[in-house]
Amino acid sequence: MAVELVEDVQSELVVELSRLKEEHRDLDSAIEALERGVAGDQLQIQRLKKRKLTLRDRISYVEDQITPDIIA
Repeated sequence: MAVELVEDVQSELVVELSRLKEEHRDLDSAIEALERGVAGDQLQIQRLKKRKLTLRDRISYVEDQITPDIIA
């Protein structure tokens, strides 16, 4: 029972990690497109970059949850 629960949580984390990485890539593309524009909306670019940093933090957290710490 406990093993199944751990496996379920693990698989949910893997799915979330995949979704977060995809959103992070999408933000990269959106930021690049806005920066290439003649009159790039700096406020929008700033917001997207902030969201991207938040996603990076969440990705790191989820990766840490998936990969257990190894104490040497």
